[in-house]
Amino acid sequence: MKTMTLCILALGCLLIFGLTGNAQSSTQDDAAAPGDSSQYTRQLSSSDPLTRQSAAEALARLAAVDQKKLVEGYALEEKDKRVRLALNWALYRMGKSMMLFPIVRDLDSPRHDQAADYLAQLEGPEPLYSFLRQDNTRARVTTRLLEVLGRVGDAETLNQIKPLNTSFDPRISEAAQTATNMIQRRLDQPQQPVKTRPRVLGQKPDR
Repeated sequence: MKTMTLCILALGCLLIFGLTGNAQSSTQDDAAAPGDSSQYTRQLSSSDPLTRQSAAEALARLAAVDQKKLVEGYALEEKDKRVRLALNWALYRMGKSMMLFPIVRDLDSPRHDQAADYLAQLEGPEPLYSFLRQDNTRARVTTRLLEVLGRVGDAETLNQIKPLNTSFDPRISEAAQTATNMIQRRLDQPQQPVKTRPRVLGQKPDR
C-alpha cells in the first residue's frame, strides 16, 4: 500500500512538472514572437552589406511597421546603394508610399534588376501606372517598368500601356508590345479548376 502511494505521488509530481515545463516553453515562444523583426533591425548595423541588405528585405517581407523609425534612421546613414535600395523597399512596405519613387528611379541604374524584383512583388500593378504617364520619366526607366508590368500586369494594364504601343521611341513601343504579349498570353491561359475534397457518403458538407 505504501509503495502504491509513493508511485501515485511520483506520478503526480511528473505531471505537474510536465505541465509547468510546457507552460514555460509556451510563454518563451510567445515572448520570442514579437522579437522577430527586432533581430533583423539589429543586423542593419552589421559591417557586412549583404547582411544588411538581407535584413532589410526580411523587414520588408514582415512589413514591420514597429521598426519603421529605426529603419528610417539607417536609411539616412546607409552608404551602400544596394542596401539603401533594400531599405527603401522595406520603408515602402511599412507604409511610406513616397519610397516608391526612388525604387522606380533605380530602374535606370546598375541596380535595375534588384529594383525590378522588388516592384514585381507589389500586391498589384496599379501603383506603377502613374509613372507611365509622367513626361519626365526616362526612356530606360519606362522600358524596364514595362518589363515589370509584363510580369505582373492584368487586363487593366493592357489599357494603361496601350498608348505606348505607338510611342515615337522604338525602345518604348517595342517594350510595350512585348509586355502586351506577355500579359495577353497569361490571360489566355485556361484557369485551373478549384480542387474540392470528395464527399464521403453520409458526411455532412462543411459550413
